[in-house]
Amino acid sequence: MQPSNKELRKVATASVIGATIEWYDFFLYGIVASIVFNKLYFPAGDPTVNTLLAYATFAVGFMARPLGGIIFGHFGDKIGRKSMLVLTLMIMGVSTFAIGVIPTFDQIGYWAPALLILARVIQGIGLGGEWGGAILMAYEYAPKEKRGFYASLPQIGLSLGVLLSAGYVAGMSAILTDEQFMAWGWRLGFILSFLLVLFGLWMRLAIMETPAFKNVKASHKEVKVPFFDMMKRFPGNVLLGLGARHIDGVFFNIFSVFSISYLTTTLKLPREMSLIGVMIGATVLTICIPIFGYLSDKLGRSRMYAWASIITAMTCYPAFWVMEHSGGNIVLVWAAIAIPFGIIYAAVYGTVSVFLCDLFDARVRYTGISFVYQFSSITAGGMTPIIATLLLAYGHGDPIYIGAYVLFSGILSSLCAFAIARRQKNGLTFNDDVVHDDHQSSNAKPSAMAQRA
Repeated sequence: MQPSNKELRKVATASVIGATIEWYDFFLYGIVASIVFNKLYFPAGDPTVNTLLAYATFAVGFMARPLGGIIFGHFGDKIGRKSMLVLTLMIMGVSTFAIGVIPTFDQIGYWAPALLILARVIQGIGLGGEWGGAILMAYEYAPKEKRGFYASLPQIGLSLGVLLSAGYVAGMSAILTDEQFMAWGWRLGFILSFLLVLFGLWMRLAIMETPAFKNVKASHKEVKVPFFDMMKRFPGNVLLGLGARHIDGVFFNIFSVFSISYLTTTLKLPREMSLIGVMIGATVLTICIPIFGYLSDKLGRSRMYAWASIITAMTCYPAFWVMEHSGGNIVLVWAAIAIPFGIIYAAVYGTVSVFLCDLFDARVRYTGISFVYQFSSITAGGMTPIIATLLLAYGHGDPIYIGAYVLFSGILSSLCAFAIARRQKNGLTFNDDVVHDDHQSSNAKPSAMAQRA
């Protein structure tokens, strides 16, 4: 039975709100890392080294995300999507609150970075499980012809999370002195997020389990170990999905995290002005994500994602060139962030969720999309600010090597997406009722979903 429009709207709203809270918590850490943590949570030393150490704690969260994806993906495919969404949101809330109350290095020595890393690991585990659940609630509730649009809606949570976290830091930086911000201003954003978590829990407890998972349970088609089943039946989709996701993580973290350090440290722009640029980009991204999600239903996911990957990658170096040669013109700087990050990149991020969901059937879909998305985040996400910082230093402040790195990521993702499109055209796909073998004959009749891909 197809869910009513009212049920669909409730699920979509709960997914967006929950995802916004999760990403706010996660990326507030990233924004604060290069501003606060490099100064307060490590011994005094070289500023570049301390920034790298702060980004290393940021990367730890990404490294923990695959673990969360595997754990919660497993139980999400065996117990249900809804229960995992509630649990992961609680985990994020507790770990984020803990970050806000950890004493500094001057107060407790090396226990400070150790506790910071521990809280960040728990954050990563929580987010690793949350993303897949939020996407699946929207994807599996939606009519097949509108899955691209509805699966893109939880993606808005990322841009809204960036907008809120950057807005918080920019606002507090404007109304507080540097001493006040460093003493307690930054902590308040982590502590108060717990109230947002309680609101998110209330929203998620009110929604029902997805129809696709109900069908799996009703027909007793659950698999014993979803991860092993995924690797047995969909090894090609897993490997290609990992490669296709690379540009998504790289480009996002270049513009949402590294750009703040670049603008404030290399170009010497005020912190508030730099953060406003990221906020403008995130605002535009929020508007554009569902547009490209809608277009993926009309144009096909795989080829759209493939072309979006390479085009997005090509905008990185021109954007940084404009920032570098802006001559202090803040409007040019903001445009250099908003256009590639808010508009062009939206074609990638608005499509990636449904693109990955289409790779797996309902029995292992939670595990599949969580593993691919979160495992690729280690190199394509968490390591990106570190890599970009090193490449900038290697280029003596010239961002050309950063542009080359992003372009490589785009080419890799594009090639993998085109390969997935070919596999889907040859019938190596599925629907929610019949599971197709990943190794079936290429002469098999493609499903309707494959034909749209």
